[in-house]
Amino acid sequence: MRIGELAQRVGLTTKTLRFYEQAGVLSTPARTPSGYRDYDDTVLDRLRFVRAAQIAGLTLAEIRSVIEVRQDEGPPCEHLTAVLDRHAAVLDERIAELQSTRAEVRRLRERATSLDPAACREDGVCHVIPAG
Repeated sequence: MRIGELAQRVGLTTKTLRFYEQAGVLSTPARTPSGYRDYDDTVLDRLRFVRAAQIAGLTLAEIRSVIEVRQDEGPPCEHLTAVLDRHAAVLDERIAELQSTRAEVRRLRERATSLDPAACREDGVCHVIPAG
């Protein structure tokens, strides 16, 4: 199938499909005698995997590494599990940072209720957030 038909079937743009080829998550397809890309049906499963992996937070480089392990070594389950473990650890760190930020925002919001706007000094921006 040509790139336009593939794009339509999977709900992506032809530009995205070309980008996926350049990023190495799609193999370079065969070409028709007139030079058009000619994808076979196996690309549909690959694209479903790519989209599901992106939803899980994997980068194209990580997805490419999983595909390469599959092609070179067989089932990439151990490799993918390690990638997912790293993502979970990063998410845990980000969640902790966000919780800390939320606590600081709430503290500042509470502080704002106890301050008199008339007492805000002219040489600062706003005394709700102390400058130092």
